Amino acid sequence: MSQPVESLKNVKALTFDVFGTVVDWRSTVHGELIKKAREKITSSAFNELSQPLQSRLKGISDEDWGTFAQEWRDTYVEFTHSFVPGQTEWKDIDAHHYDSLGALLHKWGVAGVYTEEEIRSLSRTWHYLRPWDDSAVGIQKLGTRYVTATLSNGNRSLLEDLNEHGALGFKQIISTADFGAYKPHPSTYRGAVDALDCAPNEAAMVAAHLGDLDAARANGLRTIYVERAGEESHNDSRWQDARDWVDLWISREEEGFVELARRLGIP
Repeated sequence: MSQPVESLKNVKALTFDVFGTVVDWRSTVHGELIKKAREKITSSAFNELSQPLQSRLKGISDEDWGTFAQEWRDTYVEFTHSFVPGQTEWKDIDAHHYDSLGALLHKWGVAGVYTEEEIRSLSRTWHYLRPWDDSAVGIQKLGTRYVTATLSNGNRSLLEDLNEHGALGFKQIISTADFGAYKPHPSTYRGAVDALDCAPNEAAMVAAHLGDLDAARANGLRTIYVERAGEESHNDSRWQDARDWVDLWISREEEGFVELARRLGIP
């Protein structure tokens, strides 16, 4: 289906979802969980653990750590979607990642394997996620014509680290924490538009998640969908229906943000 780029002609700013859209959280987090487990097993500290703990840690396969990573991500989705501004006590994403990691280690029967310092360090893996191959070059190309900004639930220091670590080149860092809320709360999209000093239809949300785009659209923003591996089920009716309302659709077979730049007339 040909996408109507004409609908984006008045856009001045592009706001980007980050986790999954700009960075490949899955491979980074999965890899780090495997690495830390192997380091612990080969360390002298491993022999100080109880025999049941040693056996349990050794019994967690690389594939299991992938499941663990997905569960960790799922806690983030549940946390941000259930947060009610003005009612829920504020907690930033760094604090959530730390708390939820501890809870998952307990659930998986390996509480006590890592020191508090090691848990804190592991929870900060989310600050150093690997960008998709097209992310940095694509964002930098797009930045020659548009104001490029994050619009992520990640706290500001986390987003700044990701921007620096991936050499992404965002012109502006916007965190939903700036507005005391989390996407998909309307205040986050409205707040971003105000921060960018533009009208809602002069900003386009770029995301690999249709729920994010649908919420952005409800608040007047234009929408750009960039398919990313593992980020969305393509078998439900919502995915099919979205092709009728998303302003620009970049398929997984295309080159992500580089293709987005091309489609917007940037060589």
